[in-house]
Formats: sequence, C-alpha cells, structure tokens
Amino acid sequence: MEDERKDGAYGTPQKYDPTFKGPIYKRGCTDVICCVFLLLAIVGYVAVGIIAWTHGDPRKVIYPTDSRGEFCGQKGTKNASFPPVVTAPLPALPLSLANGRWDPRPEWGRTSVSIPPNNPCFLPPKICVEKCPDRYLTLLSAYGSQDFTYYKQFCVPGVQKSKGVPELLRDGDCPAVLTPSKPLARRCFPAIHAHKGVLMVGNETTYEDGLGSRKNITELVEGAKKANGVLEARQLAMRIFEDYTVSWYWIIIGLVIAMVMSLLFIILLRFVAGIMVWVMIVMVILVLGYGIFHCYMEYARLRGEAGSDVSLMDLGFQTDFRVYLHLRQTWKAFMIILSILEVIIILLLIFLRKRILIAIALIKEASRAVGYVMCSLLYPLVTFFLLCLCIAYWASTAVFLSTSNEAIYKIFNDSACPLAGKTCNPETFPSSNESHLCPGAHCQFAFYGGESGYHRALLGLQVFNVFMFFWLANFVLALGQVTLAGAFASYYWAFNKPDDLPAFPLFSAFGRALRYHTGSLAFGALILAIVQIIRVMLEYLDQRLKAAENRFAKFLMTCLKCCFWCLEKFIKFLNRNAYIMIAIYGTNFCTSARNAFFLLMRNIIRVAVLDKVTDFLFLLGKLLIVGSVGILAFFFFTHRIRIVQDTAPPLNYYWVPILTVIVGSYLIAHGFFSVYGMCVDTLFLCFLEDLERNDGSAERPYFMSSNLKKLLNKTNK
Repeated sequence: MEDERKDGAYGTPQKYDPTFKGPIYKRGCTDVICCVFLLLAIVGYVAVGIIAWTHGDPRKVIYPTDSRGEFCGQKGTKNASFPPVVTAPLPALPLSLANGRWDPRPEWGRTSVSIPPNNPCFLPPKICVEKCPDRYLTLLSAYGSQDFTYYKQFCVPGVQKSKGVPELLRDGDCPAVLTPSKPLARRCFPAIHAHKGVLMVGNETTYEDGLGSRKNITELVEGAKKANGVLEARQLAMRIFEDYTVSWYWIIIGLVIAMVMSLLFIILLRFVAGIMVWVMIVMVILVLGYGIFHCYMEYARLRGEAGSDVSLMDLGFQTDFRVYLHLRQTWKAFMIILSILEVIIILLLIFLRKRILIAIALIKEASRAVGYVMCSLLYPLVTFFLLCLCIAYWASTAVFLSTSNEAIYKIFNDSACPLAGKTCNPETFPSSNESHLCPGAHCQFAFYGGESGYHRALLGLQVFNVFMFFWLANFVLALGQVTLAGAFASYYWAFNKPDDLPAFPLFSAFGRALRYHTGSLAFGALILAIVQIIRVMLEYLDQRLKAAENRFAKFLMTCLKCCFWCLEKFIKFLNRNAYIMIAIYGTNFCTSARNAFFLLMRNIIRVAVLDKVTDFLFLLGKLLIVGSVGILAFFFFTHRIRIVQDTAPPLNYYWVPILTVIVGSYLIAHGFFSVYGMCVDTLFLCFLEDLERNDGSAERPYFMSSNLKKLLNKTNK
C-alpha cells in the first residue's frame, strides 16, 4: 500500500501525485512578528516625515536670507520687494566684502551683499538687493554726492545720512567699497574676467579699497575662485543640457538597441553557452601554452650572454624591473609558474568536466525558463520604481529635517561687551536692556538652530531616517528576489514543462511573497540594514579621526570597516539563497537560511564551478553589449558613418551622449542579467534539492529536465 509521506523540514511530498503542483504551493505565514515590527516602523517613519514637513523649510537651503533671517524676494516677508538676484535654485558660498577684499564665508542662506564693520572679526550683516553693483565706488567718494543715492541701496535699510563716514563704517551700515559684480546662485560675485591674459574686474585692473589706497585685482581672485568654479560648472551644465535636447531621441534608440541585444544574448545562451565556455577554456590553455613556449625561447636566447647567469638573490631589488628580463633565471621562474598553472587547469578540467557540463546545462535551462516567463525581464522596472520612491521619501525627509531649525540671533559688538554672543530678539533688541548695556551692539542673524526637545532630537531622527531607508530599500530588493525565485521555481517544479506552469507565474509569486512572507523579507532586510547603518557610523567616525595621530585607533577603525564590509557581503549572499528557499518551500527566514547554507556547503564544488561559469558569461555579455553599443554611438555622434553622417546632431561635447549610452547600456544589461542570474541560482538550488530528495522512483520522481537527467544518467521509473 502506497502512503504519501512528507519530509518535516521541507514539506515536499515523497509520493508522486499527478495533481501535485510542486512544493512552492504549500505554505503559511512566516515571521509574523517581524511583519508587525515593519508596519510599526513604517507608521513611525510616516510620523517623522509629517513632523519634518511641518517644521522644515527647504527655502533655507535654496534662497538667501538677510541678517534677520528673512528670505529675499519671498511673498509674505519684509523683503518681498527685493527679488533674488538670480533665478537659478543653486545654493552657494556667499562672499563678504570686507575692507575691499572678497572673503569666502562657508555659511548657507546668506544674501548677495555683505557690509563690513571696522572689526574684521565681526560677522558682517547681509541685505537683500534688487541687483548687484555694476561700478567701482567707495563710501568716502560717494558720501555727500549724488552717488550716495545709488550707494544707499547696498546699505542696511533705513540708514541715516546724518551719520558720518566713520560712524557708517563703525556701525556696519554700509560697505567701504563697491566692486562690479555678477549674480550667481542669488548672490553677487566679483565680475572677474581675463582680457589678453590680464585679470580685470569691469574695465579696471586695480581698485580702491575705500581706505585711500589702490590694490591689484589679483587680490580678489582667491576669494572669488570658488565662485568662478561654480560659474564655469554652470556654463558646462548648460552646454551639456543643450546636447541632451538635440540628441535625446538618438540616446533612446541606442538604449533600445542595448535592450534588444541583452534579450538576444539571453536567448542565444540556450544554444551557444556550451560553445562559449569550452572556447574560453581552450583559449586559456592555449594562452598559457604560448606563454610557456615564449619563456623557454627567451631562456634559450639568453644562454651565453654576459650577465644573464646572475641569480636573482645576487642581483637584489632593482627599481628598474626591465633589468630582471635580461636574466635567464627570471624566464625560468616564469616558465615554471606558467607550467604549474597549466597542469592545475588541465587537472581541474579532467576532474570537474562533469560539473562544468552540469553548469552549462543549468545555464541553458535558465534560458528556457526566462523564455517561458518573459515578463520577468520587466520586473526590474518595478524594483527601480519602488527604490525611487524610497530614495525620494528619504531625501525629502532629510532635507526637511535639516531645515527644521529656527533662526538664532546673537549679539555682536565691536568693543568688549559682556553680552556678546548671547541670544537676542531683533524685534525687541533696540528697546531692551542689552542695547543699553552695550550701546554699539547689534542683534544679528547668526545661524539656524534651536534648543527645544525637537531640535535636540534632530540628529536621532536623521539616523532613524537613514536606517529606515536601508530597511525599506533592502525589503524592496528582497521582494524582487523572492518574486523572481518563486516564478522560476514554479517552472522547475512543473512536472510536465511547460504545460504545468501557472497562467501568470510572476504575479502569483509576487502575491505569495506579500501574502505569506512579508515578515521573512522584513527580517532579512532588517539584519542587512543594521550592518549597513553600522558601516555608515564607522565611516563617519573614520572621517572624524582622520586628523588624529593615534595609529592604533586608525588601525582598529580599518579592521572594523573591513570586517563589517565582509559581513555585509556574506549576509547578502546568505539572504539571497534564503529568499530562494522561502520562495520554494515557504519556511521562515532562519530555517530557510540554515537549509540553504548547508545545502550549498554540501555541494561547494558545484557552487564554485557554476558561479565562475555564470560570472564569465555575464562579463562576456556585458562587454559585448556595452562595447558594441558604445562603438556604434561613437561612430554615429562623431559623424564617421557616411550613410547617416548628416543625420547626427551637432554637439558641444560628443562624449555626453556617448557616455550616456554606454552607462545606460550597462545598466540595462545588468538589469537583464540580474534576472537571469536569479533564474540560474533558483534552478540550481531546486536542482540540488531534487537530487537529494528524490530518487526517480514512482513515489519520488525527478523534476529536472530531460537534458539534466541524461547528463546525470538519471531516469524516472
């Protein structure tokens, strides 16, 4: 009497049942606690985002502010009538005009013009202006003349003409000198340009510093160097953008060609995978053989030449390595090394030939599986879309959190003042006791900050934001791996291929992953996210310790970074195979990881052979696709194809579309081959399980394809 026994570990039937659809259909919910934790974490993440969006203001990064922290040209502010000097939303380092010299100050959110006091250590106030200065003008020459009307627009609002020049400079109401400037990133920078090799600002090579002396323009260069770099970068960006506007459709055509070539390569692997692998092996053997022959010929040629019989020990270390090529002993050593490698490869080929044949057969079988589940090639687009959502939410939350601080005002004074550096309120400061204790003091915007509980928790919220990004991104990747593994496992465990395949294997696998195994995916993603956040913290500490001279601390940090890098790689490898076992058998994460690990360890040689063979084929495919499309793009955009010579658009930089096509082709090929690699790994684990759990009898038939059974001399009775 036949009974239907089940293995407790895997739940696979021991007796063949014609109605049985494979182990992938027998499952229940796994790791429910981790699923609950993930949902709670997502709720908390949404709450953090809402709080950040309530308190944050990204305009602090984009738009400049005056000394009171008010935005320039923004509706609803006191400076609404003063538009930003530039419309391009790029934050930049502001420049302070102090004593006639432009000094870079690394503070964000400042406006275009700064007004220096006599004390160079005093932080100059910032004001909003309608336009940048367009002429040389000193306060001393403008005061008492009609030019002062023009000069006043670069002074603090409400400046009193009753003050003398010394009082205006002392109180920081006006700059000592104006220099012709150009707007950039809503800030004013010196209009420095070269004319016949001579640096000029406007039409002058010197300028008056406002203190009765003239200085050379070169003294402005150091302060404006970064500004000119930003200006050149913006001009470069504009030219690149122009190239994209005239070549975008040709770039799309190149990417479509890369997509078609990737698909054709995967399909052709079904027919030429074996040929490619064996040709590669033969080529390696022939190259090593030629190397041995060449070393022997050089060894024989140097016989009898003066100095060629000197030993390597007698010669010692030489910086000019060409000296060693004139020694017979060098070529003898090369010949011995290559001969050993040749013998090792031939022996490996003899003993591993069957495993190489199995790897080739699995690769061919994977090509068939992808052919029956063609929609799997489009699934990376789903993963890409979900990752874009994670990145967008993380980036927007990080920006809003970083701009959640409030404007902090400090007391600044030229002379000694016990209240200098204290927090103040600009609205009430003129009538406060602080202004009476320090008559010459100013209440000015210093920075964005805060001392409330929310502001003290901002660093922790940023860390939580990064951690949740890692967790959700890893969850999205895990969902993709389980979905693809489930679809390809349904192909392998179909007894009559492809008749027993479900109607929509990819959608069925996606539904099973979300319905039953969200907790397991969250568990694996959580472990990986913890390791990744630790690596980020180690990188942060490493940056802080770079200036330290403690060699032991640096050595310890390097060891920790190396260990956690290796740990992350191992966890990714373990998670990938655990997800495949989850897709096949529906067990929880820990059980799946344990079973996958020991299954691979029992077949470590097969794993190594299959891994190297697939790596070679994927490398060859990427080189073929990227190289072919890249060469085609180069000849097209450089007008070297006579048939379409007049069709190629004129470009500022022909490398812009070429690099775009090359990078895009690589990403497309990588996306296609990642699906194919997941298929190979899934079929490989299914194949190993099939060998260990079944024996070809009527009760336990093999599910592998006829080619694999023929290769292993296996049959179903």
